[in-house]
Amino acid sequence: MIRLLLVDDQTIIRQGLANLLAAQPDLTVVGDAENGQQAVEQVATLYDTPRQPDVVLMDVRMPEIDGVAATRQICAEFPAVKILVLTTFDDDDYVQQAMRYGAKGYLLKQTPVADLAVAIRAVHRGYTHMGPGLFEKTFAAPEPPDSIAPVGAPVMPPALAALSPREQEVLKLISNGYSNREIAQALFISERTVRNHVTSILSQLQLRDRTQAALLARGFW
Repeated sequence: MIRLLLVDDQTIIRQGLANLLAAQPDLTVVGDAENGQQAVEQVATLYDTPRQPDVVLMDVRMPEIDGVAATRQICAEFPAVKILVLTTFDDDDYVQQAMRYGAKGYLLKQTPVADLAVAIRAVHRGYTHMGPGLFEKTFAAPEPPDSIAPVGAPVMPPALAALSPREQEVLKLISNGYSNREIAQALFISERTVRNHVTSILSQLQLRDRTQAALLARGFW
């Protein structure tokens, strides 16, 4: 059974989520909070008890302490608790901060309950989960106002540009379908070193697997 804590400043949304999720046999709501301060207090109270939440469904725009600050504190103090952010398209900056602080994923609030349940299960298992269209928005790089990119030239997301030159080489080969052994042969390094680079790439880009990495990288090299 996956235990959930619902955090949203609107009572009707918390009640609606609780009612919808109650139909899922492997999910149970152990508490709710109307702001980030209450969320942190609830997690602290329930932590190391039979009702410890496994996943927190976290709104971002709330009074007192918002979801970003609450995510940062919960991830730092209670690492066993996973955060899944529920957002609107207007919350991009908040969500990107929450992901940097340790949130495992985010979805739009209007996500169908079946898809929400899938995301909860994925986050509970330790995967990163982003709703349709949100992955691209997270890594979209705004073009600097004083620069003009050539027509048709893709702008590399900052997350990709921040990788080391060797990591970029590995990612380029991943995007071309190379296996770890083939990458090791192409770059004259060991497979163990390749695995270390792949792990680092996925961690920095907050991706679940090589497939997501390949999809993100295609078109930039």
